Amino acid sequence: MSTLHPHFTTPPIALTIAGSDCSAGAGIQADLKAFHRAGIHGLSAVTCVVSEAPGIVEAIHPIPPEIVASQVSLLLDHYSIRAVKTGMLFSVAHIRAILPALLSCHLPIVVDPVMIATSGDPLVEPDAIASYRDELCPISTLVTPNLNEAAALLETDPPKTFTDLRDLARELSRKFSTSVLVKGGHFIGLSEAVDLLATADGELTEYRSPLIEGVNTHGTGCTLSAAITAALANGMSLKETIQHGKNTITRAIAHSLRWPTQKNARIPEEMQALNLFGNSIDY
Repeated sequence: MSTLHPHFTTPPIALTIAGSDCSAGAGIQADLKAFHRAGIHGLSAVTCVVSEAPGIVEAIHPIPPEIVASQVSLLLDHYSIRAVKTGMLFSVAHIRAILPALLSCHLPIVVDPVMIATSGDPLVEPDAIASYRDELCPISTLVTPNLNEAAALLETDPPKTFTDLRDLARELSRKFSTSVLVKGGHFIGLSEAVDLLATADGELTEYRSPLIEGVNTHGTGCTLSAAITAALANGMSLKETIQHGKNTITRAIAHSLRWPTQKNARIPEEMQALNLFGNSIDY
């Protein structure tokens, strides 16, 4: 009788602290897909359970902050985690519950300040924005806001020109004394999708890719920040991780998944394409 023996492998590990998206296009589901594609073993601490689909957020059920803190501290104690990403943190209590563990872990931390869904629905309590601004962003390695989130963090209006966008990125990096990647993919007037990396020393780097038309995605920000976190866990430099993330999200959008419209859909027909990306190609 033959005997089989296990073949153990030890992939790098990354942790995502975020909400659960039942449609699997954003949140923890998107993060774990991006981790897996990059050869990373993904761990997850769930902050909220969200009932959503592309174009609608129907309900949010926050997990008790003490349970979120327990998940995070347990995972950090038991696994050799190389990088951490935060996504949807519903309230001040949720942010403060995980701060002690993040402050003591001495790991690269990517903060995706998830505040507003693609549908326009709010994803955090209003006072959580100040906690992001004052407590979480300053301890991060990288912050990855979209245009509206960047404006909210600075308590200003969204940028109207590309010069405004550059100034916004630099001001955020100075404010938090860390690197900030402003996701400008939806910026009106540009023929390319341009993201701007501003470092604390004032350096500004542009990351450009072709605009891809005819898709209605959600979770692009989650996947981009997760891909960056995965690259950090793989030992890449910050600029390399952002280029990796940019390449990942561009390919993911270009190879979006699509299903027929359901007759009983409760979301706008133009969003019903359900272009959930991230699991149709190898990145």
